[in-house]
Amino acid sequence: MARIDEQIQFDPDQQSSSVVGIAADVGTHDSGMHQHNKGQLLYAPSGCMSFSLLDSLSVLPPTKAVWIPPNTEHRAMMTNVVAYRSLYFDTAKFKAPDKLTIIEVNELLKALINTMALWQWDKPEHEMTYYTQLFWQEFSLAKRERFELPLPNDRRLNRLMQQLSQDGFLLPELNQLANCVGASSKTISRIFKAQTGMSYQEWKQQWRVLKSIELLCQNSPVSDVAHRMDFSSDSAFIAFFRKQTGQTPLTFVRQNKIIS
Repeated sequence: MARIDEQIQFDPDQQSSSVVGIAADVGTHDSGMHQHNKGQLLYAPSGCMSFSLLDSLSVLPPTKAVWIPPNTEHRAMMTNVVAYRSLYFDTAKFKAPDKLTIIEVNELLKALINTMALWQWDKPEHEMTYYTQLFWQEFSLAKRERFELPLPNDRRLNRLMQQLSQDGFLLPELNQLANCVGASSKTISRIFKAQTGMSYQEWKQQWRVLKSIELLCQNSPVSDVAHRMDFSSDSAFIAFFRKQTGQTPLTFVRQNKIIS
């Protein structure tokens, strides 16, 4: 069995197969921080999910997949109905990246993931060889993407980090954040530069991009996203989104209308 629901307790490490696939339609869900011995390819052909590591936050729209190396603590969160596909690999038998990797999913890779996610868990190994070889070949050729936001770990920013995924939350201006945590703006700027490689303003803009992508993938109108992200106008939001992603919001939405 490969198609599961939220009532089924699933542990990929209990399966002996070198490749284990699952498929599910998931509504609101939070996996909590966890890890497994197998590496994981996570993909949502419809809907949108966000996921986090101990030191980063990412968004996964429908044309992107993420490779999560084995024994990496991570958390997947869904706030709308998501067509969820996941492949688990015994990396002792496959050459796989040792770092988190987000890729563009083309039609062939999408077809491979959908097929492999529905494999029976006792499928003979020799019947999987062709598909797995083709999968890794396509994976290696796929365009790499950056939908990640590095997270600072300074304890003074813990409350801010906990609020990032809350609905309706907006990041404060630098001086407001400094007042909230009881540190100078210069100190906060130094923390962000040292721990994320970005200034606070750059970090804030990257968060706005990821949050906008999440909202657009939930079918929120452009005008609503512009309002929720506190832009002065729809045109200001469109200009910001194009500058950050190279696409207008509507172009992004059309390109990400991929379903299973």
